[in-house]
Amino acid sequence: MIPLSAADLMHAAGDDGMPFMTEFVLYSRSYCHLCDDMLAALRALGGEYPFTVEVVDVDADPALVALYDELVPVLVGMRQGAMEQLCHYFIDEVRVRAYLAAA
Repeated sequence: MIPLSAADLMHAAGDDGMPFMTEFVLYSRSYCHLCDDMLAALRALGGEYPFTVEVVDVDADPALVALYDELVPVLVGMRQGAMEQLCHYFIDEVRVRAYLAAA
C-alpha cells in the first residue's frame, strides 16, 4: 500500500477522532500501460485527499482473472468494509473525487 503523508490525514477523522483513510485496490497486470496510467492519475490526487492504494496483479489469482481479466485496470474503493468498483480502463476522475470527498 502507498500511504500519503500524515499531514494529509489531519482533515479526515473517524467517529473516535482517529484519522482514517479511504483505501483503493487497483487490479492490474504487468506490462499494462493503462494500469500505469490509472495509478499515476490516482497518485496525482494524493495531494488533495488521504488514501492508500494497493496494486494487485490479477494474473496471480485465477479467481481475479475470472472477475477482471478483460476489464483491467479496475479501481475499487474500500471504506468501512464496503467495496465499490469505481472505474475500469481509464480513471473516472469525477467519480473518484466524489468517492474521496464523501469519506
